[in-house]
Formats: sequence, C-alpha cells, structure tokens
Amino acid sequence: MMATTFWSPDGKPMSAAEFIQRLFGELPQLFKDEDQLCDLWGQPDTRKALLESLSERGYGNEQLDEIKRMIDAEKSDLYDVLAYIAFALAPITRQERVDSHRDQIFSHYDDKLQAFLDFVLAQYVKEGIRELDQDKLPVLLKAKYYNINDGAAELGGIPKIRDAFVGFQRHLYAG
Repeated sequence: MMATTFWSPDGKPMSAAEFIQRLFGELPQLFKDEDQLCDLWGQPDTRKALLESLSERGYGNEQLDEIKRMIDAEKSDLYDVLAYIAFALAPITRQERVDSHRDQIFSHYDDKLQAFLDFVLAQYVKEGIRELDQDKLPVLLKAKYYNINDGAAELGGIPKIRDAFVGFQRHLYAG
C-alpha cells in the first residue's frame, strides 16, 4: 500500500482537496486557456518546461500521479488531469486520445513513418507521456529497429524522424 503526502510550500501537510485547490489557483499563471495548454503540451520542449515549472511549485510526478488516481484517470494523459482541474473537462484515456487523432496524425506522414509513429503511440498508450520525451526517441528507434542506424535508413534519416516525432505531438493534442 502506498500513500502520497501533500505538502504546502511552507512545509505543512495538507489534504488532497487543499492541494488540488492550490493547484487550481496556480494554473492560470502557467497557461491562460485550453488553447495555450494544448500548444504547450503539444511540443516536447515546452511540455518539459511546464512540468518543471509545476515541479518547482511543489507539483511533482508523484503528487500528479496521485491526483490521476483520485479522479479515476490513471489511463489518461497528465494533460487531461490539468485540463480537468483548470477547465473542468472530462479526462479521456490515452487510447481514446490516440484513436480520435490517429487519422489527423497519419495524414502528414508516409507509410514507413506511420508504422514508426504507430509503434510510438502504442508505447504512449501503454506507458504514458514520458514516452513522448525527446530523449526517448533513440530508445524507441532501438526498440523498433534494433539500432538507430537501421531505423534512420528505413525512415529517411534522423532529421526527418525527429521532425515527425516532434510534429505528430501537436496533432495528438489538437482540439
């Protein structure tokens, strides 16, 4: 059994409800509306910066994962948890997100890149948002093609792969 403790910035314990209320009050400082959240979340570098900013304010992975459990959104993206808290939007699962955006994503890429992105999306559905970090790209290429050079040869080179890996994420979070 595991329990997450929530702490205020001054080091005092707080209830989960107080923690969520505090997070709700601070989110407007990080993004002004759903469109801005989509824009920030749809780019690996700005998503990482947003997560770092949340962590610096006391909203680390452990606490955010506990909130996911509290709102019955363990299979949802952290994006959906933030949208739920900030805008009262019902969370969807990562699988639902992929299913509803797959055609839009694939319309921008050739068959070979579609196959790789389908693999990436399956990893995202299974493991979560961390699979979409840029530092995961070499790991994903090795997992799919056994080594980076074979993946690069199959897909048209590292720059093309990187552009597709970063580019498809905008479509994954498009409204």
